[in-house]
Amino acid sequence: MAADAPRCTDSSSSTIATKTGAIMPCQNQQPGPGVVEPAAHKQLRFAEAVESDSRAAGGSSSSSSESSPDSSNGSEDHGSSAAQQELEEQLLARQIGPQLKVLPINDQIRELQTIIRDKTTSRGDFVFSADRLIRLVVEEGLNQLPYTESTVTTPTGYKYEGVRFERGNCGVSIMRSGEAMEQGLRDCCRSIRIGKILIQSDEETQRAKVYYAKFPPDVYRRKVLLMYPILSTGNTVIEAVKVLIEHGVQASFIILLSLFSTPHGAISIIQEFPDITILTTEVHPVAPTHFGQKYFGTD
Repeated sequence: MAADAPRCTDSSSSTIATKTGAIMPCQNQQPGPGVVEPAAHKQLRFAEAVESDSRAAGGSSSSSSESSPDSSNGSEDHGSSAAQQELEEQLLARQIGPQLKVLPINDQIRELQTIIRDKTTSRGDFVFSADRLIRLVVEEGLNQLPYTESTVTTPTGYKYEGVRFERGNCGVSIMRSGEAMEQGLRDCCRSIRIGKILIQSDEETQRAKVYYAKFPPDVYRRKVLLMYPILSTGNTVIEAVKVLIEHGVQASFIILLSLFSTPHGAISIIQEFPDITILTTEVHPVAPTHFGQKYFGTD
């Protein structure tokens, strides 16, 4: 994947937000969203098998408030709880719509999720498993980007009809936990530009405030892979998307890459921005909110 991954060549410049939360316009900020209309292109699409899978599973499920607890608690039968959770994810995806995309579950993903959730996991095993799961999410995120048809000649002289990713993509990580996903993106896209957003909760109001933002100068014309591993309430992501929109990025150009999401977090983001795409491996009422501290060794 790395050999044919999209390459970005433009240099980056910064935009600054004041400590009061007000966004200061930068020299490269473009007026208004949708300044540049992209050329027509084909789109690789995530497999849409939710409806058929849910019919095969019976088409009904118990309330999500009665779903199984965090997987670190091994008191319930693994097979039945995993099947119930998968069905609930499918029904939630149908409720929200195609904007929510959940990776098809398999034993490999389930094991990585279990290791990350287990409180007895060592930091070394935690980071190793998290990096593997991040890579899977990043790879699927790249499938959401535009491509063009490309014909190449093989060493034997054979003409091969293939595809090539279009230029004009970038990553944006929400500091600090989002930075854990940057290396996974760089492993797939060697020279991709990566911006950053720093958002913290106000000590008095507990509301998310933007303190710093840095993007490529032409971010308004790019597809943006927004990286934030844990979606709990969704408030942090909502503030980050608002900043991107202020810099001219269309919500439909934003693909949110996450590892774990709660139903509340996913629904809050989609209700605020119906055109955004959310890609995750799991939708569960209990999210591993210790992820950032464990990954960076500050727990």
